[in-house]
Amino acid sequence: MFVYEKKLQFPVKIANPNPKLAAFIISQYGGPDGELGASMRYLSQRYAMPYAEAKGLLTDIGTVEAD
Repeated sequence: MFVYEKKLQFPVKIANPNPKLAAFIISQYGGPDGELGASMRYLSQRYAMPYAEAKGLLTDIGTVEAD
């Protein structure tokens, strides 16, 4: 049994919200050129890779991109 407590490591205080910057940051994570899209491309390419060493490399890169 465990308890999941979602807590930030450091407190965040936003003095001046910037919606344009927030939209840009969100697009980098979830947009077509974002990190999640890149991660999915690396992980899907690993299944077509014939070399075991390259499969491992694509897996490592894909998991790091997802973080």
